[in-house]
Amino acid sequence: MKNDFNRVIGHRFDLRADWGAGECQVMAVETNKTLSYTRVAYSLESVVIGTHIPTGAGTQLRMEQSGFRADQQQAYKNAKGGWQKFVSGLVGVVGGLR
Repeated sequence: MKNDFNRVIGHRFDLRADWGAGECQVMAVETNKTLSYTRVAYSLESVVIGTHIPTGAGTQLRMEQSGFRADQQQAYKNAKGGWQKFVSGLVGVVGGLR
């Protein structure tokens, strides 16, 4: 997604797509370990955490988005599909770096 991200705690940035934008703020940065940020889009207020987990073959990336309310099943479904798409794209890019 288009963005003006910066790895600085407290930095505010937007994630933009053809469906609209989400307002975000960096909450934590630990180089080669974790990154977390808040995200507000429409009525969804969530926290996204990305964690790098060392493995014998390299690094596993775990992405977690929390904060979905029971009445936000459509938002959850959209986010789930979006994460699958973005992570697949990332695997394609990173896989070519070997």
